[in-house]
Amino acid sequence: MSRSPIYVAIDTPDMARAKVLAKAVHHHVGGLKLGLEFFMANGRAGVREMADLGLPIFLDLKFHDIPNTVAKAIQALGPLDPAILTVHAAGGRAMLEDAKAAAPLGTKVVAVTMLTSLDSHDLSAIGLSPDPHEQVVRLTALAREAGIDGVVCSGEEVAAAKKVWPGGFFVVPGVRPAGGNIGDQKRVVTPRKALDSGASILVIGRPITQAEDPDAAARAIEATL
Repeated sequence: MSRSPIYVAIDTPDMARAKVLAKAVHHHVGGLKLGLEFFMANGRAGVREMADLGLPIFLDLKFHDIPNTVAKAIQALGPLDPAILTVHAAGGRAMLEDAKAAAPLGTKVVAVTMLTSLDSHDLSAIGLSPDPHEQVVRLTALAREAGIDGVVCSGEEVAAAKKVWPGGFFVVPGVRPAGGNIGDQKRVVTPRKALDSGASILVIGRPITQAEDPDAAARAIEATL
C-alpha cells in the first residue's frame, strides 16, 4: 500500500501531547511535520523520540541565513536523517546549493517560496511585486536551478510551480477540508484540489490535531483523496 500524502503538522511544544497525536493518526498519515515550536522545546532528542514512532519526519525549520551558516546548521542535524527539511528560497542560490550539499543523502531539501500567511498587501509592504503567483514561480525556477528537491507553496500556486518544474517535489501547506476553519492562513485550498493541482505531499495541522477524534479526522480527509 502506498503511503498517504498527508503529513500531519505536530505544532505543539508539549512532547506528551505530540506523541499522543502521532500515535492517534499513525495509520492514516504518511509522516509527521515538526516545526520550530516543537524543536525549540524538545530539540534533537525530541525529534529522535518522534522518529522512533516509525513515521518519516519532515523537519520544518525554514533555514534562512548566509550559505555557510545554513550548511553548518544542516550538517549538525545530519544524524537525525529527516525525510524532508526546509529552507527559505529567498536565501538565494548559493544558500540553496550549500543546503543541499550539506543534507544527508536521502533527505529532500525543499525551499519555502512564500508563506501561506502572506497576501499581496504583505508582499508590497516588504518591497516585492504584489503578485504571489509571480513570486512563487520566480523562486521555484531558482530552486530548480540550485539543484534542490522541490518547493513549498500554497495550493493556489502549485499548478503554476509544477509547470516551471514538472519533476519537482511540491509540499502544500495551508490545506483545509471543505468548510474548515482557515485560521491565520490567507491562501488555502482543499486537500483534493491541492493533489489534483500537483502537490506531492499535503501538510495538514489543525483540522486533524484539533479535532475531537484526530484519527477519524485524518481518515475522513484521506477518504477525499
